[in-house]
Amino acid sequence: MHYKTRLKPGILLAVTLCIAAGQSIASPLCEAQLESTVSTAIQPLMQQQAIPGMAVAISVNGKQHYFNYGEASKHSGQPVSAETLFEIGSVSKTFTATLAAYAEASGKLSLSDPASKHWPELKGSAFDGITLLNLGTYSAGGLPLQFPEQVKDQASLLGYYRHWKADYAPGTHRLYSNPSLGLFGYLAAKSMDTPFAELMQKQLLPQLGLLHTYVQVPATQMGHYAQGYDKDNQAVRVGPGPLDAEAYGLKTTSADLLRFVEANLQPQSLSAPLQRAIATTQTGYYRVGEMTQGLGWEQYRYPVSLDQLLAGNSTAMTLEPQRVTWLKPARPLQDDMLLNKTGSTNGFGAYVLFVPSKHIGIVLLANKNYPNAERVKVAHAILTALDH
Repeated sequence: MHYKTRLKPGILLAVTLCIAAGQSIASPLCEAQLESTVSTAIQPLMQQQAIPGMAVAISVNGKQHYFNYGEASKHSGQPVSAETLFEIGSVSKTFTATLAAYAEASGKLSLSDPASKHWPELKGSAFDGITLLNLGTYSAGGLPLQFPEQVKDQASLLGYYRHWKADYAPGTHRLYSNPSLGLFGYLAAKSMDTPFAELMQKQLLPQLGLLHTYVQVPATQMGHYAQGYDKDNQAVRVGPGPLDAEAYGLKTTSADLLRFVEANLQPQSLSAPLQRAIATTQTGYYRVGEMTQGLGWEQYRYPVSLDQLLAGNSTAMTLEPQRVTWLKPARPLQDDMLLNKTGSTNGFGAYVLFVPSKHIGIVLLANKNYPNAERVKVAHAILTALDH
């Protein structure tokens, strides 16, 4: 099936008005037109998918724009704002990758290290031949999407990894996996001799200037925590699970997540190790079709068609093994790339994309898990309008 980005009349009008006025769509005079652009894309989506609330944050040429829709909780009727906390699911993986890359930039690990080097109890297992880079790029050899149900504590976690057998030679196939990326983050924290959640909350997030992003939402912030809703519109929030903090556990606001995107767009103000870390996450390591795998981030040549972006974020890419073609050497970020990441929990859906060469970043947060394809279509339409 082929999809085309159709700019609805409201979006075309917004762009046309800005151009007619001789203004960039990011200029102050065009804020109302930009709001029309976003609303024309978001409001039908929310109705179609029965999404109670959404927060949209956009950065264009360093200027931030926030658009909020609907309710953070159907029970209380509290409206969504830029301070509403959303679960971001696997968008957390981009933070985990940044932390691991920061550990490398700090001299605590090398991506070429065997995984067992940083967890000696794994010596003698398959992880003697699996590198940290394999774990960070889902190419360990077939680690599954989720842990089996019997993995519930530290002992069963270690036992699972010790007895796990690969289906493929390491580095030959991509299979999207929480146990893979989760272990990547866990071993990075071990290399720094500090628990992962503490490193994330007390070191990485403050360095990025993110003051409203949490592994565990503190009691003082619970009033900002949106209620999530599952496919049956039942109220749900994420529960504990093995390596949850590393793989899918962050909660954040649209303002904080946009700030993280801007750190990726313009990292020059960050410390030198953190700049190197961000460059490492944005490096391309291998290709699967039109998608280039970074650490956490997934990349596409820009401009990218909607078909290509949908294929890279498809169910097949999530659930099925894909043979990979490594880039040798690994490729630093090119100017003409789009980077993106989806994330879901049972009750929330997130999508982030940014285009460094265009100085554009887009954040979509919703308190319902709705299909990735719908997120991609809406974000692509907004991006197309912004880059019209």
